[in-house]
Amino acid sequence: MLNVAMDEPFHILIVDDEPNIRAGLAKGLAKEADAIETAASVNEALDKMQAGNFQLVIADVRLPGDRNGLDLVSLVRQHKPDTTVIVLTAHGTVQTAVDAMRRGAFDFIAKPVDLNLIRQQVGKAVAHHRLQTENRQLKDRLAEAGEISGIVGNCRSLQEVLAQIRQVADTDATVLIQGESGTGKELIARAIHDLSDRNQGPFVAVNLGALPETLLESELFGHEKGAFTGASRQKPGCFEQSIQGTLFLDEITEIPAKSQVDLLRVLETGQFTRVGGEESQLSDARIVSATNRDIRRLVADGGFREDLYYRLNIVPIKVPPLRQRREDIPLLVNHFLNHFCQRHRRPEKQVQEDAMQLLSAANWPGNIRQLRNVMERLVVTVADDTITASALPAEVVASPAAASTTIQTLADVTEAAETQAIQAALAANDFHREQTAHALGVSVRTLHYKMNRYGLH
Repeated sequence: MLNVAMDEPFHILIVDDEPNIRAGLAKGLAKEADAIETAASVNEALDKMQAGNFQLVIADVRLPGDRNGLDLVSLVRQHKPDTTVIVLTAHGTVQTAVDAMRRGAFDFIAKPVDLNLIRQQVGKAVAHHRLQTENRQLKDRLAEAGEISGIVGNCRSLQEVLAQIRQVADTDATVLIQGESGTGKELIARAIHDLSDRNQGPFVAVNLGALPETLLESELFGHEKGAFTGASRQKPGCFEQSIQGTLFLDEITEIPAKSQVDLLRVLETGQFTRVGGEESQLSDARIVSATNRDIRRLVADGGFREDLYYRLNIVPIKVPPLRQRREDIPLLVNHFLNHFCQRHRRPEKQVQEDAMQLLSAANWPGNIRQLRNVMERLVVTVADDTITASALPAEVVASPAAASTTIQTLADVTEAAETQAIQAALAANDFHREQTAHALGVSVRTLHYKMNRYGLH
């Protein structure tokens, strides 16, 4: 019996009007299923499917009564979409095969049936059903995760971040978000805005690292007409644009020293002056800032003002890198697959188990942004409805330890090495956990703990 996802029993229903064929198939496929039942007509098959749960239906095209096997395919797809159907017929034509596949049949086999061939096809049907089941469960977990402003994940570290977001959102407290590049810091800022009383006001995001120093003051505080060459009209800055809303200052550590003084003054007084102006303007914006650098080290080295740091760091939120939330990778993969299939008008795709294991084991130095880009690339370039391991780019299939150039701590090195060792041992032992634990010289309990910790499911 082939292993079905989540230890789900695998039941087969054989539908044929010839008793000898029903009995022969049931006997020949006995080892491929936990239980096999038979039916002689569409109506009998529907009654049995109403009473029980079948993962695979093998049906002859020609059946007695008003409805034939192709009608049964349509009914199964309509009422039991997770059930796989294989069609048999002694009168095989190309048109019949095309019709069966269009109605949703998994495969079409001509009679007389080669038992070895149908066993192979049943094995493929089991794998197909397993992919469907895992895909549905991923979707269910995605719904249970309760996305906040596009933030997807169930791991403990992310749930702690979401709890902080909920706790701080309905206040006007200044928030400093810290995390590696690509971890979704702007999504966190947007979530704070969306859950706040300011959500009807504007969310204004400015990347301080992308602005030249000569334009930064004008961009933040605005300018009056004629303030400098090219200032042909009055222009409001980010602080004015975000009145009654939220101002997100990304890459806050890239702000030059002079602008740090100006920003500190706004945070302390709640007022600013446009470039070339004389009147003070009131600042109503809630400030959320973010950085991918070690801001405390910058303060210690004199690269960032200590008083500004304390003004910005009223509520600190640290976003975990993707390598520390591996259990969320299948959720994110499924999320991005659905998103990009719709965006690029592609049929729904699934990720094969070995490919998902490689995706979950990769180090992702670019974090969620890198994963998002990889999934979009796969949606666009893979023609099949199943993404296999061979379709993954080299940056994913490379060893986890070699995939990242950002490992700096002993804990990261240990995690990468253990992940790689467990993945290799699992593959070498056909994913049998007791044998894998023995090969690694650890208990099964320790192996389970490590697999859960590193998201190796």
